[in-house]
Amino acid sequence: MPNNIKSRAETPQGFFAQWHEDVYCVFGRDPAAHSVWEILLTYSGVHAVLVHRISHRLWKANWKLTARILAATARILTNVEIHPGATIGRRLFIDHALGVVIGETTEIGNDVTLYHGVTLGGTTWNKEKRHPTLGNNVLVGSGAKILGAITLGNNVRVGANSVVVKDVPPCCTVVGIPGRVIQSKGTQIQSLQGIDLNHHLIPDPVGKAISCLLERLDELEARQNQFNKIANDENCDNCEAESVCIPKKESRDAINRVSTRARV
Repeated sequence: MPNNIKSRAETPQGFFAQWHEDVYCVFGRDPAAHSVWEILLTYSGVHAVLVHRISHRLWKANWKLTARILAATARILTNVEIHPGATIGRRLFIDHALGVVIGETTEIGNDVTLYHGVTLGGTTWNKEKRHPTLGNNVLVGSGAKILGAITLGNNVRVGANSVVVKDVPPCCTVVGIPGRVIQSKGTQIQSLQGIDLNHHLIPDPVGKAISCLLERLDELEARQNQFNKIANDENCDNCEAESVCIPKKESRDAINRVSTRARV
């Protein structure tokens, strides 16, 4: 991982300690969780992460076929596809966990939260780093696609159904297709508890643009109405100083008569 998002995932940790954290982190991010047994028996996202811990160790030990078979079995059972080569930090939580795809060279930091339909995909067929790197405390909304060997810094939030194809600085919020940063990186979005799940509190740049256009239209219509009123006031038919305008009218009539004779 880049130096600016180095995580504690690089610190040696026991296998069962990882499992323990993967299970208990759910209580802090899902109010629907009531007991450890409920999590162990019903949370497919947790199942996918627990199995990945095993398949990743097999992959690193060069038992690649066995690792792929185990990962494929987990995909059938959980509907979550995590390549055994992906590097995942501590306390990853995949909420609802339907249709999540995590590619081979993906790197994920600590305390990351993914919602259903998220894709961490690649954009090249070359055997190189081709999948994204996520820092710590990153939250990715449902249906979002993060594509290519890009980096999302710490505390980044990705809005639902966004498509991110460029690097995102730390402490930013990104939405849209393609993803656009809509929150200053100088604003800390992480909550006091360390995890910010308020991904619904995201500005709507399209709605804001439409609102600005409507305000501009109202202003232009008001100016047009004011201009029309002035034009009507200057009309000779409504002018109170007709005596001043009579010579002008006679001059215009004379010009018109001359023009008519010239055409004849």
